[in-house]
Amino acid sequence: MQSINELIGKVERYANTIVQREFISKKNTVAYVFLDGKPRVLKWFAPAFKENMLKEYQVLKKGSSAVNMPHPYDIDEKNNVLIMGYLVGENLCDLINDKDVSFGEKQRLIMLLARWFAGFHSFFRSEKGFLIHGDPVLRNFLFSDRVWGVDFEESRVGKTVEDVAGMCASVLSTNPMFTVDKFLLCKTFIQYYNELVDWEVEDVSQEVSYKLLEKTRWRPEQEAVLKKYAKSITEQGLPLDSL
Repeated sequence: MQSINELIGKVERYANTIVQREFISKKNTVAYVFLDGKPRVLKWFAPAFKENMLKEYQVLKKGSSAVNMPHPYDIDEKNNVLIMGYLVGENLCDLINDKDVSFGEKQRLIMLLARWFAGFHSFFRSEKGFLIHGDPVLRNFLFSDRVWGVDFEESRVGKTVEDVAGMCASVLSTNPMFTVDKFLLCKTFIQYYNELVDWEVEDVSQEVSYKLLEKTRWRPEQEAVLKKYAKSITEQGLPLDSL
C-alpha cells in the first residue's frame, strides 16, 4: 500500500497538505489531512479501482445531504483521489467490542445502526430496486452523536438482506466472537430494522451463514470456527426466538 506522502510529494495540488493520520484500508490509501488549512479525508484509489472511486463519489454526492455520510468536496480523476469531509467519532467496531461499554449502550448503538441502514435503503430505493452499502462491517461506521457510514465503493443494486446479514456476520465474527451477547445484538438489529421498513427481509439466517463463509477467504486462521457457526446457522437458523 502506498503512503499518502507519495501523492503529496508528486502532485502540486496537494503540496500544502499536512497529514494527521493514515487509516487502515484493504485496497486504497486513506488519510485524515489538513488540505489548505481545512480538515479533509483523502482517499487515493489504485488505478484498477477508479470505477469504485466514481461510484463512491456519486453515492456521496446524492446522499450526503439526507443520510449520515461524508460530504464529497471534490474528485480528482487525474490522480484517482476522492476528497471528503472529516468525521469526528469513535469506530463502532471498537465500541461494540469494548468490555467497558454496557450491554444496554451497545443495544442502543445497534438500534441506531439499524436506523441508519433503514434510512439508507429507503433513500436510495428506486425503480431498479435497492442500493445497498455492499461492505457492511462495523469498521465502516462511526459514532459521535449519531451513527455515520463510510466507504461506499462497493455499493450496488442488491437485496437489503445482504446488508442486514452482512452486518450480523460482522457483529458475530469480531472479538469476542459468537457470544450470547453478540447473538442478542443481532436479534435487536434485525427486529428493529424490520420495524422501521415496509418491505420484507427474507432468508436472513441463510445469508448470515453465507457471509460468515465468505470471511474464511481472508481469515484462514479463523476458518474452523467460522465454518462451524455457518453450518450451525444453516441447519438451525439464528437462535433469535430462544434468546
